[in-house]
This record gives sequence, C-alpha cells and structure tokens, in this order.
Amino acid sequence: MENAQSVATLMDSTTSKIQQLQKAFAELESHRAVTLNLKWKQLEEHFHGLEKSLKRRFTELEDQEKEFENKIVQSKKILENRQAAVICKEQSSLKSLQEKRDAAVSAITVAMEKHKKPNCVEPAGITHEVQGESSMFEAKPLDFIPLENTEDNMKPFKNDVVEVKLYPELIKLCQDMDSEGLHKFISDNRKNLAAVREEIPSALRTAVDPADLVLDSLKGFYPSEVLISDAKKDANLLGLRRTCIMLMECLSVLLTTLELDSISSLISESVKGRAKAIAKEWKPKLDELDIDANNGNSLEAHAFLQLLATFGINSNFNQEDLYKLIPMVSRRRQTADLCRSLGLSERMPGVIDVLVNNGKHIDAVNLAFAFELTDKFPPVSLLKSYLNEASKGSSPVKSGNASPTTAQNDVNDKQLTALKAVIKCIEDHKLEEQYPVDPLQKRLLQLEKEKADKKRATEVAKPQPKRPRANCVANGARVANVASDKNFYASRMTDRYPPQYIYDRPYAYPGPTDNHVPSFLGTAYNLPPGHGNFFTNGYHYQATYMH
Repeated sequence: MENAQSVATLMDSTTSKIQQLQKAFAELESHRAVTLNLKWKQLEEHFHGLEKSLKRRFTELEDQEKEFENKIVQSKKILENRQAAVICKEQSSLKSLQEKRDAAVSAITVAMEKHKKPNCVEPAGITHEVQGESSMFEAKPLDFIPLENTEDNMKPFKNDVVEVKLYPELIKLCQDMDSEGLHKFISDNRKNLAAVREEIPSALRTAVDPADLVLDSLKGFYPSEVLISDAKKDANLLGLRRTCIMLMECLSVLLTTLELDSISSLISESVKGRAKAIAKEWKPKLDELDIDANNGNSLEAHAFLQLLATFGINSNFNQEDLYKLIPMVSRRRQTADLCRSLGLSERMPGVIDVLVNNGKHIDAVNLAFAFELTDKFPPVSLLKSYLNEASKGSSPVKSGNASPTTAQNDVNDKQLTALKAVIKCIEDHKLEEQYPVDPLQKRLLQLEKEKADKKRATEVAKPQPKRPRANCVANGARVANVASDKNFYASRMTDRYPPQYIYDRPYAYPGPTDNHVPSFLGTAYNLPPGHGNFFTNGYHYQATYMH
C-alpha cells in the first residue's frame, strides 16, 4: 500500500512538472536562434497521453489487488470451515471408538461370567494386583496342570486387560496328551488356523510333557500303506504332515519363552533319544525322494530338518547331508530360520549357487536377502538372468509328443510365470529403483493378451456339434385310412405332427470348463475342500517364502 501511495503522489505531481517544463521551453524558445520544428502543443499532448495511460493502468492494478485480497479472505474462511469439520469428525470417531471399546469390554465380561463355575476359586496366579505379571503360566512349573475352570480360558495382559481364549478345548486336548484329538481339532478348525496357531504354544505349556505330545503327533507321517511316490496324491496325508510341522514349530516357539533350566528339563535325554530314533527312521526315506519333482517344497525334508532343529539333535547327523537337503525346501518361508538353527549359515553361498545353477533364481534372491549376501549375489542380475532363461524356447519338440503350437504355448506360459515371479520379488524386496517394473508389466499384459487371443481363435476353430432335430428321429409307422377320402388329411396331419417325439438321448448341458489357475500359482498345495490350507502350507512361487 505504501508503494501505491507513492505512485499516486508522483502521478499527481505530473501537472506541476509539465508547467515547469512549459516555462523552460518558453524560455528556450525566446533564446533560440533558429525556429524549432517541434511545437509545445505537441509535447503537451504527448505528456498528457502518458499521464492518462499510467492512471488507467494504475486503476487496473488496484482493482486486481482488491480482487486478490477478496480471494485470500474467502480461502481463509474455507480452510477454517474444513478445519472445523475435521475436528468434528475426529471427535465423532473418538466417541464411536470409545463406544466400541466399551462394548467389547462388556462382551468379554459377559463371556467370562458365562464360563465361570459357581464354586470356582480364583487362584493367586490370576490376581490383577500383582505388578509385572504377563501370563498366568509364568509362576507355575512346566508340568503343572491348571484346574478346569474359567482361568483355563483366559490370560491377563498389560493394563489388567483379560483376553478370553478362543479354544478352551485345545487346552483340554493338550492336558490329556491326546495327539490324535489334536490333529482332528486342527483339521476341523482349518478355517481359523491363524488363531489356532497363536493358541498352541500356550496350550502345549499346560501338557504334562509337551515334547512327548509333539513326538506322539508324528505317528503316521510315513504310513506303511502309502508309497512315498504316491504321498503327494493323498490330501489327508499332506494335511497331517503340515500339522506335524506346525506342532514342532509351536514347540520351538514355546522353548524360546522358557528359561534354560526349563528347556533342559523339557527336552530331556530320553526325549532326545526318541527324537533321534524318529529322525534315523525318516532319513533313508529322504533318499527316495525326487529332488527336482519337489521343486523346493518338500514337506518330508522340511519335517526332518524341523525335527532336528526343534529337539537340538542336528549334531548327530552329517552336516553335509543336511546341506544337500536345503535346496529341497528353498521355497518354504522357514528355510532361513532352519539354516540358522542347524548351523548352516556359513554354507549358504554354496546353497545359493546350487539354486542358481538349477534355475531357481527367485529362491536364490530370497536367501541372498535373508543372509545379507546381496553383494556377492546381485538380485537384479539374478532376476534378469531368470527372465532370459524363461524367454528361451524349451527343449525341441519330439515327434509324436506335442505339436509346435503346444510347445510355443508352453514357452509363453513359462514366460508369464517368470514375469509374475520377478515382479513379485521386486515388490517384496523394494527393488523398483534398481529394476523398474513398468516394462515388465507391459510385457506381462502383452503375453496375457496373446494367450487370450489364441484361446479364442482355438475355440472358434473347433467344430460345433449339431443338435438333433426333433422330426429327424424315428417315428412310428404312418397310419393312413385309404378307404375314406375324408380321413386322408387327418392321417397326413398325424404323420406330420405325431403326438409324441422320441429322442435318442436326453439333452445334457455342457459341464463347466476347467479354467482354474494352475495350483502352483494359486493355493500353495493341491488340497481338496476336505482339509484346507494349513499353517505350514506353501506359498506361491512368486511369494517371498512358503508357509
């Protein structure tokens, strides 16, 4: 505003300046010796024109300044209104959250009252006045069996908040050392397997001997009536094996929460001897497995290594033999932890070399990140090499086995799988800056479009079966009465429109086309709805690690 006032002052003084200039010009004209071509009137008109132009521009600038100030005021009002609305929403959300929290606490209290027995006495381990207590089991010996009352179904957390356990029957099974019932319980609750898994370590703590219970659960891992080569076709057996692995993992979780003395009493020499006997029985069966067919997802090898790690008996076996089993479980998410537990961390560079040589570059990248070996095994180079190998054609087509079109489709499917795996690996390890995914996604879309076009072309080329016509099937003999002309047309009508059509076979609707995604791209295992996914199930080939 001060600048505008100074400009206005200068413009107002223009008239006095023009008058002074006129006097100077008149004085100059009185002293001139030669007549000047330029007249004062022209100069005066010129300066007046400049003055008008400046005033007009100044007025326009003032109007724009006022408009800008009005916009600023309006924007401030809008921001204030929005801020008030946000504060109002926050208060409303906090109020709603508090109401939900109160409702949850009330529901927990009601659930506790329903499970409470009339004559139950609250043990001292549940008293909330004891500071620093995080679990009712911490002050009790490992072989203590708690009473069957409401305390079995809840455990205190921080701030005296009590959690009601979801599966009290799980504790009962562990207390009874019922390994078969434990298997059945996990199978029946496979839809809520994540919640069951969280409860199992605490439930195992209530068992008389958790280690023996887990070893008992391993019965039937290698049933005598099922050949090793046919094990993959038995869905129930696969589910049982995943459950065995999960129970051994949960026992390991329980061991991490115990003191050293408690661990030595839990994993006694007799328990280790029993675990060694099981491991020695399993070891020869691993030699019969097809390493390539397992594709880094062998449940048998995983269970064997987990048995050694959980019970600490790996020193009784040749480390070189254990080292050779790692590629058989390279796709499983527990591989890195198993290698550390078994003391194989120093051998991981050799394992990664084996994986790369066998075309398992994705597994190699995952392990390189897990053991911080990315300097020796650059992830981007491994991923690019994997794509290059996938883009190459497969082995030459043998005569009589497959057509060139089928072979090309197999190559395209291989490229699609490789692209999806590489993109997933890049996203998991945040390598977008080193290896942009946009070109890969464009190539993926192109291959999917080509695959869809080929599929439509194949469906169009297939001959469509003709539906039988109703009047083309055998009818009964024509009935005609030649004795009377008046019945002639009636007989013709009977011939052309018989009272009932006889079909050779009933019309059947075509069954649904099997357009499911291949098993290794969808669920981790080929499980029917009878057993579902388990805690130790595999992950997609594109994923970081398998369950």
